[in-house]
Amino acid sequence: MSTANPNSQALFERGLEVLVEGVSSASRGPAAFGTTPRYMSHGQGTRLFDVDGKEYIDWMMAFGALPLGHAHPAVVETVTREVARGTHFATALEVEVEVAEILCGLLDPVDKVRFANTGTEACMAAFRLARGLTGRRKIIKFEGHYHGWSDAVLLNTNPQAPTALGHRNAPVRIPDSSGILEEAWLDTLVVPWNDFQALERVMENHGREAACVVTEGVMANMGVIPPKAGYLNRMQELCRETGALFYLDETVTGFRLAPGGAAELYGLTPDIVTYGKALGGGFPMAAIGGRDEIMEGLEWGKVLHFGTHNAGRLALHATKAMLQTMLANDKAGFDRLAELGQKMTAEIQAIAAGCNRHGLICQGVNSMFQIFFTDLEEVADYRDFCGHVDRLKFRDFALRLFDKGIYMNPSATLHSLSSIVHSEDEIAITAQAIAEVLEEMP
Repeated sequence: MSTANPNSQALFERGLEVLVEGVSSASRGPAAFGTTPRYMSHGQGTRLFDVDGKEYIDWMMAFGALPLGHAHPAVVETVTREVARGTHFATALEVEVEVAEILCGLLDPVDKVRFANTGTEACMAAFRLARGLTGRRKIIKFEGHYHGWSDAVLLNTNPQAPTALGHRNAPVRIPDSSGILEEAWLDTLVVPWNDFQALERVMENHGREAACVVTEGVMANMGVIPPKAGYLNRMQELCRETGALFYLDETVTGFRLAPGGAAELYGLTPDIVTYGKALGGGFPMAAIGGRDEIMEGLEWGKVLHFGTHNAGRLALHATKAMLQTMLANDKAGFDRLAELGQKMTAEIQAIAAGCNRHGLICQGVNSMFQIFFTDLEEVADYRDFCGHVDRLKFRDFALRLFDKGIYMNPSATLHSLSSIVHSEDEIAITAQAIAEVLEEMP
């Protein structure tokens, strides 16, 4: 592998003097890369350009925040126009109402929204809302599902040694950080995902004590792990039976799997839903949504949610431009997003079928896909990932792809995805690079 990245190396050394790990999030630095990360200078369409002048086909797309790709004209023109009219007012805004109207018309489970800034913040507000509405304490979450870095739910989201996880009937709760007080997560129960029996058991024992059951529509922080047929629907039924609110966290899946996200794709009607990442079209933007009787819990601060930067006007204008672009021509953007992701997944699966020596599989749902080096035919849950996915081999694979002009994050826990500006030619180029790297790898 080439190490000729002197400008990135110089920036990394400077960054180590003034930034933790030389970056501002562990997923961008040596914790993910195992070495010097590539420092980027700009992006255009499907391409990223680093400070050493190298060009990459980008399949990370800012962890999914860019369904339109980099510097899409609709976003650039809108933000260029609006920045000259003021960056932020912290007042009520016309565009705030306009974007909310689009979302409530698009998302079947949503009558009203409240805007926030990040997925973590939206999730924190959603958990508080669930507890405030129900008067119940417990939260039921699933192994491997990430709902932000707040104390109550930062459990069992990092890969662990399989022996540390305990029995499936009584998983060991493992805080993912120092500094989390035990009192913060005492009322959080952790359950294996995609396991009907485990779900039935926890709901029988604790469903009537639970403020909510929270799930990702697709497990998206252990690569890409789809739900088993009927699993999410059964979860929703059990919530209705026990009075626990069904909370679908669409921070990752929203505006990426279908116009209505995982809720539309799997036929769900969640009580609470949160969005982030793709919603802002590259700007910090998140939202909490639900039916009128759910969202009224936030009225007059009954369940408190404040924020100086809530509903930032530049972010709202970018969100509006993204939504209008994706919804144009009978929602053609969403169709194209899914089509390209499915094609990329199929190309990788075809390569895997002809290259058995590496134990390669690829799992995907519409625009989302991830490669696993594993001895399994399918990675179905967190325990499969912890015990059977070779993360170091994936990192080596991704770093080798960099030198062929393909950018995928080298952490196996993350995933890749398409944008509407990717092309069939770029899929073919990427597939060829993947095949070459697999031949080169020991």
